[in-house]
Amino acid sequence: MPTANAVFIHHPDSERYRFNEHHPFDPTRLITTTDLLIRSDALQGTDIIVPTPADDELILSIHRPDYVQAVKELSEATPSEASVAAAAKYGFTTDDTPYFEGMHQASAAIVGGSVHAAETVMSGLATRAFHMAGGLHHAFPDRGTGFCIYNDAAIAIEHIRSKYGSRILYIDTDVHHGDGVQWTFYSNEHVFTYSIHETGKFLFPGTGFVHERGVDAGIGACMNVPLEPYTEDESWLECFQATVEEAARMFQPDLIVSQHGCDAHAYDPLSHMHCSMRIYHEMPAIIKSLADRYTGGKWVALGGGGYDIWKVVPRAWSLVWMTMIGHPLTHHESGPSSPIAEDWKEAWAERAGGIDQLPAHWHDDMVKWEPMPRRSQIEESNRLTQARVLQRI
Repeated sequence: MPTANAVFIHHPDSERYRFNEHHPFDPTRLITTTDLLIRSDALQGTDIIVPTPADDELILSIHRPDYVQAVKELSEATPSEASVAAAAKYGFTTDDTPYFEGMHQASAAIVGGSVHAAETVMSGLATRAFHMAGGLHHAFPDRGTGFCIYNDAAIAIEHIRSKYGSRILYIDTDVHHGDGVQWTFYSNEHVFTYSIHETGKFLFPGTGFVHERGVDAGIGACMNVPLEPYTEDESWLECFQATVEEAARMFQPDLIVSQHGCDAHAYDPLSHMHCSMRIYHEMPAIIKSLADRYTGGKWVALGGGGYDIWKVVPRAWSLVWMTMIGHPLTHHESGPSSPIAEDWKEAWAERAGGIDQLPAHWHDDMVKWEPMPRRSQIEESNRLTQARVLQRI
């Protein structure tokens, strides 16, 4: 069977991953992104691969049996009193990560998609794979947190590491530190975890500092790049390119798994950064280049955070897939200024609250953006962080 250039993976049950109607983690973004890609002639609906949901054996490779059992019991339409009483122990009584009916089934579908993406690439059936419902990077073996129930990224990485003996570089570009994946592999020399994010001094989960570099055999296989609030494109990209290039050069991975949370955008309501769509155009290109140089092109991309579900997420995640397939929009100079498909905007205008709530072009019109105060100080602080990261290698 010939190797495919890239595969797009999505299970409809992933769209059931919804805590409540007011929660910021809204699966509508999966539907709108897929629709935008189809209407932009970047994806055919018949090309979407539906994976098998993960079984218990896969989930238990990372998560504790009592935790998985608790998730299952709290997934019932009417959980038992004992299950509800134990919910707090497993992190399911917070506003961030409350339990909901069917959460095990939805989470297992997400895990299955990420594992399928990784297996498809490592088995040689495809060079690249995108599973945008994945990237739930905050979940721990024994508790849910930060909107995350099962850590699909960690499960997929562990599956590939144990089956193929591969060296895996995990690149996390979410504005929140990829803590669950980091701590899972903190002592493992075969998995390098890289995370660029807003500093934990001001943002959940309060970790991801430069001194976090791994322990025991994993010392040096962990890199964190915490940036200052209100960081803009130039500074973010400068720090990202310099540090992730060095991580890949030093580690020499067999596979890259990347997480593409798009919540460092200025429009995102849950962070303090001031980046534009430019970073979501350029970061996938940088990661693709690293894969071409170090892994024979093998690259698995996952979704993640992103809470402006109309102006930001559909464009950002579409650009990941377009980069994977070499879509003209991602490499022509006129691409970023190209207009968004009119029929997509018409289809979603009412749900979004009006056509003006949807983006007009692939990149942001930044002419009217106010320049950030203290820009030079922010950039200098980020350069000092970058220098500290590189000095610790």
